[in-house]
Amino acid sequence: MDIVFIKQLQVDTVIGVYDWEKTIKQRLLLDLRLTADQRAAAQADDIRLTLDYAVISARVIELITAEPIELIETVAERVAQLLLTEFSTSQVEVTVSKPGAVPQAQTVGVQITRFAPEVNH
Repeated sequence: MDIVFIKQLQVDTVIGVYDWEKTIKQRLLLDLRLTADQRAAAQADDIRLTLDYAVISARVIELITAEPIELIETVAERVAQLLLTEFSTSQVEVTVSKPGAVPQAQTVGVQITRFAPEVNH
């Protein structure tokens, strides 16, 4: 299968469990990998037949910024479910990084892999 990917998608949003975090926006960085057969899109040279990364990026940003979220694990799960339900993909890998969350680390984060319900893995 083919992979459509988006690396380091920047989303500034209200994220965190501490009271002070709920009053500011913080940056999240997302890496997305969507598995889907891209042969038809390539043969027809037609964006309507592929996973449009501009549309995907806009939907992910909209989802994450719609309401405050406490955990990056919640962000990852919601993004994975969005990608699996709204786009023609059989598997997604979502990495959410929160730079600056731990001063001694460049970034911290979570990475998950999810499959469409009908896919055997």
